Amino acid sequence: MGIFDFLSGQFIDVIEWTDDTRDTMVWRFEREGHEIKYGAKLTVREGQAAVFVHEGQLADVFAPGLYMLETNNMPIMTTLQHWDHGFRSPFKSEVYFVSTARFTNLKWGTKNPIMLRDPEFGPLRLRAFGTYTIKVSDPGLFLTEIVGTDGEFTRDEVSFQIRNIIVQEVSRALAASGIPALDMAANTSELGELVARSISETVAAYGLTLPELYIENISLPAAVEKALDDRTSRGIAGNLDEHMKWKAAEAMGRAGTMGDAMGAGMGAGIGMAMGHAMGAQGPWGARPAQAAAPQGGYAGAGASAPTAGMTPPPPPPVEHVWHIAENGQTHGPYSKARLGRMASEGQLTRASLVWTQGQDGWKHAEDVTELAQLFTVMPPPPPPAG
Repeated sequence: MGIFDFLSGQFIDVIEWTDDTRDTMVWRFEREGHEIKYGAKLTVREGQAAVFVHEGQLADVFAPGLYMLETNNMPIMTTLQHWDHGFRSPFKSEVYFVSTARFTNLKWGTKNPIMLRDPEFGPLRLRAFGTYTIKVSDPGLFLTEIVGTDGEFTRDEVSFQIRNIIVQEVSRALAASGIPALDMAANTSELGELVARSISETVAAYGLTLPELYIENISLPAAVEKALDDRTSRGIAGNLDEHMKWKAAEAMGRAGTMGDAMGAGMGAGIGMAMGHAMGAQGPWGARPAQAAAPQGGYAGAGASAPTAGMTPPPPPPVEHVWHIAENGQTHGPYSKARLGRMASEGQLTRASLVWTQGQDGWKHAEDVTELAQLFTVMPPPPPPAG
């Protein structure tokens, strides 16, 4: 190797940075103690800026482009070093490449609930979270205020501080907005823009800008959300009496289908209780089953009184309640006394399909021993003609 080849190897003549990490904001070009050759080629790609720091002082900043490092395009460096136009010697300087592309999908969120006074619910706690985007707007200022002498600076090193600024301003904006909690979902876009404008001056002092800030969700405490869900369910249910009847029938049907003894008992208990409590609200408008039977008598139409002198058997511990299927729909539950009145009024016939808990599927009323006696005072259907 000749002396000129050796000397040329001590000088840097190409300076560039190719980034494939997607999270590096600043990268220092490694000179490894070598000097930069006068007239060296500097390549700054789109989405980058090159910042020269000479002997600890911020010097020239280069936008995207191809440059020959000479005195005519390094005015600050020339001034700092008092170079004249005949300068041709190599020089030492640190070169930092700064990414000016947008860093997207950065997360922010409130660690603790935000206390505010809601116009509808009173004192309330809210949480909020979303995403934001940062971009270096002033590479020299960013290098001076944030990076310092860090050889490789990533977005995670600055995002923590930016998140704190965002959360502080979001807390203030939500508390001062006066927007009801139920309407905040419709105003997240405006709130996000308000927060971004409020913190723009703060982040600009770091050489940064926030092109985008989104509030993705504002959530209530779990207890408040449950109370709102219950309130919504009541509104959807409509008539509360009809809703409770339907729930009782659903519970009984589910218990009978699954064959679960405990579920069956609970379904029967619910059904009987609702039948007695809401019998007066049924579609036929009849009075409750307890009032149907005369004093000392039996409620069923055509049922005979017990023989004189005989002690009537004790009542069963749980009275069956019945459901009726008509035109693809079911209604009920009804007590046996109520079915007796329906039979006398023609609303229940021998061919009516009925079901009670524990029964194997739907049956015609005349095929159920307990209900067949309701039709004893009524003539059977006539025989076929011929």
